[in-house]
Amino acid sequence: MTAPLTPRDNQPPEEPRHPEAAPAADHGGLGGPELARELRQGALIALLVAATGVLLGLLWNWLAPHVPLIADTRNVYLKNTEGEESIGADGTFLLLAFAFGVLTTAAVFLFRRRGGIPLVVALVVGGLLGATLGWLTGMWLGPTPDVAEHAKQVGPGVAFDGPLRLQAKGALLAWPIGAMLTQLVLSALFGPRDPEPEVPYWLQGQQGPQGQQEQQPEVPQWLRENHEQRPPSEG
Repeated sequence: MTAPLTPRDNQPPEEPRHPEAAPAADHGGLGGPELARELRQGALIALLVAATGVLLGLLWNWLAPHVPLIADTRNVYLKNTEGEESIGADGTFLLLAFAFGVLTTAAVFLFRRRGGIPLVVALVVGGLLGATLGWLTGMWLGPTPDVAEHAKQVGPGVAFDGPLRLQAKGALLAWPIGAMLTQLVLSALFGPRDPEPEVPYWLQGQQGPQGQQEQQPEVPQWLRENHEQRPPSEG
């Protein structure tokens, strides 16, 4: 009989190299049911997020300042040449779109409590579609873009509101940016944590129950005093 081999220097034993004997892990592949379910949920989330763009258009048309115009018998002019209404309209849309990105992402996170690539793509695509839909809805609900016809209807010398326009098209990205920042912060604060790694079995005997080395027992005070008062031994 021979004694069983033990690992030297507290090293883990080598596993048998028989790849044919190891069971193959089933990861589902690219076409697995888990990925298909994630894609379906992502598409639904993108559609629901994009649909809220109608509310963005309503708020933009209500809160954004309109550019006042005035016309004579031939031309249409700005009533206030130094006015900042067009800049105010862009700023209002940017703030509203960013707020919609934060709110919709927070609602999705509270409903799902987890992330994933399909969810991130759905938030980005849905936010971009929602911002575009809000832009088009706000212009459609605002004053008519046919300025000449509108000037004929009100008559010369009468001020009227110009069409609602978005001069800085980069404001459409405010919704996806707000969504990504909110998803990042919520995932870092409230997302699921990875489990702590287990201590290998060959190291479990060297550490205490909480991963700390065991402390040495205390020497009694009377024994320490007797040891210090003991005279040195003669040679």
